[in-house]
Amino acid sequence: MVASATMFGCMAFAAKIASARLSGPEVAMVRFGVGLLPVLVVGRYRRAATKFSRVDLLLSRGFFGGIAVLLYFLAIEHTSAGVATLLNYTAPIWSGMFSVLFIGENISAKVLIPMPIALLGVYLVVRAHAPVGDSMGFGKWELVGALSAVSSGIAVTAMRAARRAENSWAVYGAFCLLGLLTTAPLGIYSWKTPRGSEWIALAATSILAMGAQLALTFSLRWVDAMTVGVISQLAVLIAMLLGTLFLGETINGMAAAGALLTIAGVLGVTYVTSLSRPAAPADEIVPES
Repeated sequence: MVASATMFGCMAFAAKIASARLSGPEVAMVRFGVGLLPVLVVGRYRRAATKFSRVDLLLSRGFFGGIAVLLYFLAIEHTSAGVATLLNYTAPIWSGMFSVLFIGENISAKVLIPMPIALLGVYLVVRAHAPVGDSMGFGKWELVGALSAVSSGIAVTAMRAARRAENSWAVYGAFCLLGLLTTAPLGIYSWKTPRGSEWIALAATSILAMGAQLALTFSLRWVDAMTVGVISQLAVLIAMLLGTLFLGETINGMAAAGALLTIAGVLGVTYVTSLSRPAAPADEIVPES
């Protein structure tokens, strides 16, 4: 799980480098195309991915998961890797709410305590990166990053419901295939042929994303939901650290305090929701990155 979170954080850094000239949708499309390769190339994974019964849930998981990644990569392109990742990793807040609304799960009202803490932290981080004279700082691309978390919340709610009947490779395959189809229109429209080191950044983004997803799938057999929630936040810290060290992204006192509040609030939400659910389905903790 630590390896998975580390790769997700490094993926955001690589995607930021790739999107210096290439568009976010193009980077996301390539990421899904490479992610689909294990299902296409390895026979046993392909056979497992084609055994499913709830097409509706797999379509919802794949479509909204693709939208989540598309919006996440657009946010990476137009904001910073750290801010985009922080916004995307608030997905557990939304997945908890959607689980109550759509699949009948009960969550304690105690979740209302950490939720505003997380939202306050998000505001502080975004405000810290706002241009001079902007009193709010929550521009359209920050909104896109926040919407990526909402889409992820819908996708993982569908995934949790699907996992009651479907195997993990069917869920993973649907995610990559529908994600590829979802990102392809904008990816093709904005296509620019990569050149030089951009191929390396694209390859790194795709390989890290695939490795992170597979490591996550492997770890979920043994790691409970709360532990997954704690460790997954490592991706936010890594994305922020790499952006600061190598891309000139700044972390001032307000941004650092906001990041800590956001992570603490998300962990609080994760803890409260994990008390109301079985330990096994930890998937909802992880955003669609």
